[in-house]
Amino acid sequence: MTSRSDPKRAFLRHTLATLAYRGGKTLRDAPSAFGDYRLDEGTRAPREILAHVNDLLDWLLHLLEGRHVWQDSTAQPWEAEVGRFFATLERVDVYLASEAPLGFEPEHLFQGPIADALTHVGQIALMRRRAGLPVRGENYFKAEIVSGRVGPDQAMPRREFA
Repeated sequence: MTSRSDPKRAFLRHTLATLAYRGGKTLRDAPSAFGDYRLDEGTRAPREILAHVNDLLDWLLHLLEGRHVWQDSTAQPWEAEVGRFFATLERVDVYLASEAPLGFEPEHLFQGPIADALTHVGQIALMRRRAGLPVRGENYFKAEIVSGRVGPDQAMPRREFA
């Protein structure tokens, strides 16, 4: 069953596109040095958080395939983790757009890895603000978020806040 005929699959694809849009905005134009910024001693740096997000997306792909496989990765340089973010989103979206069966219920796929990934993207956005590299807020309800658009090339914001 493809995402066109399954509203739950379609919703999952839209949430991935939302993650790509919000993640793209948060990651865009962040300098390499930001990847090692820390709010305090003992906290994770943005590249470590993004590596965790990427691990969540890898886990999501395994769950889609019906396998409960988790693997912690070692955080790579900032640019590599940003590239991995979009590449993994693409792989997950391709699976969701296919006729391959879902290994677990869509609600569980959302409440676990997807919701966690959205939370961590917000965490990185907060860290950008604290690092003096703020991302402008916007009315995300009006954002041009399109299922299947999960790469780094996202639509420009329609209504950012001053």
